[in-house]
Amino acid sequence: MTVEIRRVANRAEMDAALAIRDRVFCVEQGVPKREEIDGRDPEAVHLVAVQDGVVVGTCRLLFVDRTVQFSRLAVEQSARRHGLATRLLLAADAEALDAGSRRIVLHAQTYARDLYLANGYEPHGRVFTEASIEHIAMEKRFA
Repeated sequence: MTVEIRRVANRAEMDAALAIRDRVFCVEQGVPKREEIDGRDPEAVHLVAVQDGVVVGTCRLLFVDRTVQFSRLAVEQSARRHGLATRLLLAADAEALDAGSRRIVLHAQTYARDLYLANGYEPHGRVFTEASIEHIAMEKRFA
């Protein structure tokens, strides 16, 4: 499987990324659409995983001073277990470093904690509920 990881290139790719997020978060996980679409997408950098011209994964980066808030990591069911989430995390690292950021923070769904641990994130605080799903705050610092 050849997949390119990069920034969203056009409106069609952005629409495809939003559709993946809707399928993963709202349909599969039951997150209310009003919580998934929070109004911050226009100010964010969106990364996509593109396979044969089709968007199969996405994530969102919000830059606040020297901190990046990583969120909305979603991969199509048919494309899971091929390392795309890890590749999106690595691309997010590159974006953060290019912007001079010192850290990336995120709220990980607890079932995905190991993915983030394997990619250098450390948990902070206690498990909490967000959109009726257990999460843990995690952070990755850059030297």
